[in-house]
Amino acid sequence: MNIKPCPTDDLALTNYVYVAPGQLDPSCHFILVDDHFAFTVRPDNNIPRGVLVTNGMHRKWAQFSNDQPVVVMPYDPYANGAEVYLGLLRLEIDYRKKSVASSADWDTDQLAQVFGISFINQIFTSGQQFVFDFQGTQFLCRVMELEVVDMDVLKAGRSHHGFDPERTKYNGAPRGILMHQTTVEFTKAHNSLIRLKGSKKASGARSQAKQLIRADFKFEDLGIGGLDDEFSAIFRRAFASRIFPPSIVEKLGVQHVKGLLLYGPPGTGKTLMARQIGKMLNAKEPKIISGPEVLSKFVGQSEENVRKLFADAEAEYKSKGEDSGLHIIIFDELDAICKQRGSRGDSTGVGDSVVNQLLAKMDGVEQLNNILIIGMTNRKDMIDEALLRPGRLEVHMEVGLPDENGRQQILKIHTAKMRESKILDQDVSISELAELTKNYSGAEISGVVKAASSYAFSRHIKVGTVAGVAPDVENMKVNMSDFLSALEEVPPAFGVSEAELQQLVQNGIIPFARHIDSILKDGVLYVDQVRQSAHTPMVSILLHGAAGSGKSALAATMAIESAFPFIKLISPETMVGMTENAKINEINKVFNDSYKSPLSVIVIDNIERLLDWVDIGPRFSNAILQALLVLLKKPPPKDRRLLIIATTSQRSILKQMDMIDAFASEIQVPTITSLSEIDIVLQKMELFNEQERSDALIELGTVENMTLSIGIKKLLMVIEMARQDTDKVSKFVNTISDLCRR
Repeated sequence: MNIKPCPTDDLALTNYVYVAPGQLDPSCHFILVDDHFAFTVRPDNNIPRGVLVTNGMHRKWAQFSNDQPVVVMPYDPYANGAEVYLGLLRLEIDYRKKSVASSADWDTDQLAQVFGISFINQIFTSGQQFVFDFQGTQFLCRVMELEVVDMDVLKAGRSHHGFDPERTKYNGAPRGILMHQTTVEFTKAHNSLIRLKGSKKASGARSQAKQLIRADFKFEDLGIGGLDDEFSAIFRRAFASRIFPPSIVEKLGVQHVKGLLLYGPPGTGKTLMARQIGKMLNAKEPKIISGPEVLSKFVGQSEENVRKLFADAEAEYKSKGEDSGLHIIIFDELDAICKQRGSRGDSTGVGDSVVNQLLAKMDGVEQLNNILIIGMTNRKDMIDEALLRPGRLEVHMEVGLPDENGRQQILKIHTAKMRESKILDQDVSISELAELTKNYSGAEISGVVKAASSYAFSRHIKVGTVAGVAPDVENMKVNMSDFLSALEEVPPAFGVSEAELQQLVQNGIIPFARHIDSILKDGVLYVDQVRQSAHTPMVSILLHGAAGSGKSALAATMAIESAFPFIKLISPETMVGMTENAKINEINKVFNDSYKSPLSVIVIDNIERLLDWVDIGPRFSNAILQALLVLLKKPPPKDRRLLIIATTSQRSILKQMDMIDAFASEIQVPTITSLSEIDIVLQKMELFNEQERSDALIELGTVENMTLSIGIKKLLMVIEMARQDTDKVSKFVNTISDLCRR
């Protein structure tokens, strides 16, 4: 059919659409236009065939234009056995023309009574607009909310004054048919000149829950993976109370949660989560502002910027009260403006004033109940404590690194386009990649996918050019080898310090004595103890011995072989030039990061160097010592397990500092003290042939006044130096004898 306008105003005000007689079956009272818009239909003798007559509100709501062809189908709302009668119809009302103003107060009970007579048995859809004529005044109405009633309950006890809220059941249908028992409620539109009086709700009408969550919302639509638990917790704490009827919430005597704080490592999805929350809500468009954007160089402007964020919510709350919509304000990088008051070094006091203004707006004298503040930060410890108490940012949600299932979700999201376009090769295993990306954040996984794409691109660049594209580019595939190469190129910021640890074990472990195998076996036992024991979630070991005896290599080997998801090295080499406070902060950061992983290993190498200890003086850093003593004894949080492996060449000094007692166990690492042990190392390093090795050992055995005691590190250095000499045997023997005489 073709859309046509109503020929008379009388037809337009009925809210019916009209067709020619015989165009539809006489029993058909409702139609569905373009498979979406439902109307109540009537035949009219003045309408030609093939025409659907609509009024201006119909066309505005459905976005029809005159003479537009549409598909019209008979609509039977009873076909599926669903109940379709309206129990409640809530309308937003205003004068049809904005210039019309009346000093009269319109009685909502009279409006509801006449409305019920005028539109009885008509079908209404959520969001629909139409005109209602009352005593010669035309009102513009919009369906704000509707509820469809269970007719079995109605039959049990019929009432002409609404339904008993204790006995009536509702469902969430998008449309329904008006009947005599329907409760009709009127609320005035925003900025309307209309004045309403009378009971706000008809007798027996139930207190309505707000349709805060969109009916068609699905978590998959957000495009966020690995955060299902966090979303569930946020919904329970921040939104659950807002979807219940106000009467139920009033009985509990609680206020809605006004603030969330999302914190955690960078790249875990905090900002993305906050930005996407608006998609699942029937709320105002969220206001998103980065913390530094609030600050201004002009006096008082920063505080004014904060007040402006709350202006719309305040205005609506004053006019509508508890019927006001939810206003969401999202602060990214919250720590930039909400640092602890008094902690700033400047003398302006701007930062403190901004915090005070935000506190006053969230929970001050004129507190609002229609706002939700979402703050995001990587540094929860920097946020002012007053902002974190109940009534303000009271829900603290840690957005941590995704688990294996979460990583699988993230990988599927980022490779969805590749799969749809059939560019992703069949050999790509998402589950295997999820296992390989331990300790990767969501942003880092996204980086891996981009890097894999770049490897696929590089295979299709024309040979001999930089920017030329090969002709077979249409057959491009991203395969598993691309992803494996990308994993090497994009390491996780939070996880295993593999490169640093491998440097400590460049030559591997040479078992020159039984002690070495025994130490490594003990290391395996300590790792298993941390992983499995219910009584010792934290174990600390001190490896001590002479300088160059291989303590660092053994500690690194234990850590790497544990295969724990978080392994970090604290080494003096990485802290050269740092101040005392900077070192303490760096050490504390590593320990705090370790508490975020279920299984962690921290290797503290050369602990006396970390303490700035020197023989001359002697002197050491007491601040770093005290920090280490606290951290070595501090148990990890619940369900977190930590293994600490420390090394030192100065056990006696640590004993004087009362640091030995901080470790659960000690392991002494021996030096090489016999020719047979040197022989094992020489065979492993292949410096000499059989005859040369025998000659070298015999010569070493004849050296006078030599006490053999040399660290494996020094021995390997001597071996590599002798390898460069033409007379390898003599150079090796002379160097070893000189070292052992000292």
